[in-house]
Amino acid sequence: MKQREAALPLDQFSLLNALPHPVVALDESGRFTFANSDAEQFFSASAAHLGKRRLSDFVPHDSPVLGLVEQVMRDHSRISEYRVDVSSPRLGMDRLVDVYVSGLSDPPGHVLLMFQLRSMADKMDRQLTHRSAARTVTGLAAMLAHEIRNPLSGIKGAAQLLEAEASDEDRVLTQLIQDESERIVKLVDRMEVFSDERPVERSAVNIHSVLEHVKTLAKSGFARDIKISEAYDPSLPSVFANRDQLVQVFINLVKNASEAVAGRPDGEIKLSTAFKPGVRLSVPGARTRMTLPLEFVVEDNGGGVPDDIRENIFDPFITTKPSGTGLGLALVAKIVRDHGGVIECDSHPGHTIFRVLMPAWREPASPDSEGTTPKRRRTR
Repeated sequence: MKQREAALPLDQFSLLNALPHPVVALDESGRFTFANSDAEQFFSASAAHLGKRRLSDFVPHDSPVLGLVEQVMRDHSRISEYRVDVSSPRLGMDRLVDVYVSGLSDPPGHVLLMFQLRSMADKMDRQLTHRSAARTVTGLAAMLAHEIRNPLSGIKGAAQLLEAEASDEDRVLTQLIQDESERIVKLVDRMEVFSDERPVERSAVNIHSVLEHVKTLAKSGFARDIKISEAYDPSLPSVFANRDQLVQVFINLVKNASEAVAGRPDGEIKLSTAFKPGVRLSVPGARTRMTLPLEFVVEDNGGGVPDDIRENIFDPFITTKPSGTGLGLALVAKIVRDHGGVIECDSHPGHTIFRVLMPAWREPASPDSEGTTPKRRRTR
């Protein structure tokens, strides 16, 4: 492959190698003639190995990427295609990318491809959406608490006065007024949680202790007859979080999962933890940006989230339950956001995953140790 690299001047070679995206060049036969360091990671192969292979060795023969390359070679043009599925046994599953293909004049007939992984961009997009949704509910909750509570108290009080002199038939209606007033007050009370913007009191929390507590609560109540399995990483460090709020998050997620698999003889919920490289986000109340290397997953084999609400599953008032309020997952998103974390949902019929990425606890460090990776230690 070194002989082929001479076709690219040194300054261009260095520039392409510095790009934070996989970049490759192909000759007329589709054989790799150049691959930067990110491309080596993307294809899980060294540049020397790629130089002996063609792009068709890594993507399916009906992949849209191959069609884009052929079109650029034929028309001597450039094309951008977004959200292209390049999943394969070689590259892995659920590999969604944006593809940029451009023809090269030197050497003639060659093309340059750049891939941009969609997973990270989608996580950031969803995180911003969840924050916006939470801010919307915060303002709505504050308004409702102020503008609705007082009139409801008056309505309920008037119904109680009327009930004293009402007939048996009318007393049913006055009781209905009181019951509905109380129901609305409870809804406002639930929404008022969203208006709490105080910094979260956090400490080192053993996530496995939290998940086992949630499992015990679930097995003694709403998930009594449902199989719950675990796949924990015992070397996981503590999570930097509020324990009570984490319990609330996973109670909500496990309860949703139990409702999704209810009535299925093979219904199962799986709880798992892992240590993985994460994105960097600003954490409320912190002056620095933190990494999110801790991954906590609640997985079920239920019917999946309907397509029409999947993208808005964490928005308030989005629900498929006839008696649901649509505030449970919105509250989960707010708690995760307040911790500086990310929550995402991947779902299709028979398989739904809620994935939570959170910061790890770090011992107070001296200034010269800033940015070090949290030590992994057994938490179980």
